[in-house]
Amino acid sequence: MKLIYAATALAALAAFTASTGFAACTAPTPPQSLPDGKTATLQEMLAGKKSVDAFNVATNAYLDCLKTEHETALAADGPKVSDEEKAKLDKAETSRHNAAVDQLHQVADHFNEQIRVFKSKNAKS
Repeated sequence: MKLIYAATALAALAAFTASTGFAACTAPTPPQSLPDGKTATLQEMLAGKKSVDAFNVATNAYLDCLKTEHETALAADGPKVSDEEKAKLDKAETSRHNAAVDQLHQVADHFNEQIRVFKSKNAKS
């Protein structure tokens, strides 16, 4: 009997989460630090590239999760979902998606700038 109550509570929580827009997807944490192109060694730059690549993979997985979560939330309500609720869910998903993409671009742009600095510092004259 406890199992039935637990399953019912879990199902209710899942429905509540989907209907209120609470996220099951967790945004990835960007790299804590990236190398400074002026002072970094080649090994530090390569390590920085690995951390940016890992962040890119994690961000893409997060975006896939957001899409799945959004589709699941819409399907949970089926044809009963109102236009207002759909717009609310769409807006929340779009906002989270855009924030993740913006953060990824900021990290990549910063690292690319450090690569340019590193290359110019180490260019053979």
